Amino acid sequence: MTDLQSIKNRFDIVGNSPLLNHALDVAVQVAPTDLSVLIIGESGVGKEVFSKIIHELSPRKHNPFLAVNCGAIPEGTIDSELFGHEKGAFTGAVDSRKGYFETVNGGTIFLDEIGEMPLGTQARLLRVLESGEYIRVGSTKVHKTDVRVVAATNKDLYQAAQNGRFREDLYYRLNTVPIRVSALRDRKEDILLLFRKFMVDFAEKYNTPPVQLTDAAKEALVNYAWPGNVRELKNVAEQLSVLSKSNLVDAEELKKYQPHNTSRLPVLSQQSNSGREFANEREILYKLFFDMKKDVNELKKMFLDLVQNPAIAGQVADYAHENIFPEVPIYNDPAGANPYSHVSALPVEVNKPVILSPNGINEHEEVEETLNIMEKEKELIVKALKKHKNKRKDAAADLGISERTLYRKLKEYDINL
Repeated sequence: MTDLQSIKNRFDIVGNSPLLNHALDVAVQVAPTDLSVLIIGESGVGKEVFSKIIHELSPRKHNPFLAVNCGAIPEGTIDSELFGHEKGAFTGAVDSRKGYFETVNGGTIFLDEIGEMPLGTQARLLRVLESGEYIRVGSTKVHKTDVRVVAATNKDLYQAAQNGRFREDLYYRLNTVPIRVSALRDRKEDILLLFRKFMVDFAEKYNTPPVQLTDAAKEALVNYAWPGNVRELKNVAEQLSVLSKSNLVDAEELKKYQPHNTSRLPVLSQQSNSGREFANEREILYKLFFDMKKDVNELKKMFLDLVQNPAIAGQVADYAHENIFPEVPIYNDPAGANPYSHVSALPVEVNKPVILSPNGINEHEEVEETLNIMEKEKELIVKALKKHKNKRKDAAADLGISERTLYRKLKEYDINL
């Protein structure tokens, strides 16, 4: 514990949470090795501090350390930034240029937001990790480098790998030793310690007396969700140091500096939320289709209940007319011959249309919808032409076919509009 405390003092780390201590302990143990490390945690928890600890406690500490934000480099230039390029490799490449893996040879590169790295660059990075080899953009010559890679992410890389948005082989190569940095809300015992430390620092910086909190304000500070983690807590402390008119801040004033305080839903951790999030647009569409199918099944069940129990038909129709379809007029039979006149006003559709007999729903006939592909295709072509007022070029674009194909289909189906 003494060694751990000295490391906290050296790197200006505040907190005694068991989660924080465990993460620091793993970083200290892995530092003397050359293993790749993946630091996992939400934005603002201080992942870069752990990368510096690993570098400073390693045999590479006298060599360069470079932090690179992968999300801040445009996709078209990230290969050149990391691996360098040759003269004339692309427009604007007026000279040869060394990349980060060449300039930091013998040191450590911290790749922050590794989940934002393009798939092509991921393949190049995997080769560096496995063999220490890379090729400059626009060159065929293989270069060697000796660089330790420490990566960090606030995303679920495993889920991204399963969905094809991150290379699975690179994920396992980086994840040799994972370090999970917990969110601030998961180590509430550290919040007041951090706040006091920040307030003292800013009081010294701006030459102002340190701000104190009432008991209610302290409770509000600890129970706040802190979506921005330590970074957000530091920002709030700095704002209070500069803007607070009193040295004693109560809970009401504190709320003014917490923008997410009102009507905030419970916050879930990245790991617990990952299984419930949709991985891509295709899964969102699947859910939409399933919800639509559920709604249709409920409508079909409701219609069947109406048919089997005519006594409630009128009540349901009145409710639908007032709350769901107010613009649809209700048909009233003056002679009272049709006891189901309310039902006939409901614009309910099912997969197989039902024909109502004049004397009520005593019999029905199923109307089979055509499944002929050619008929459907002809119907779509006619609809597209009518939609675009017979402008064939626009209709073809709407249908996703060429004008030539559209002309052939018009002749084939003998369509004349």
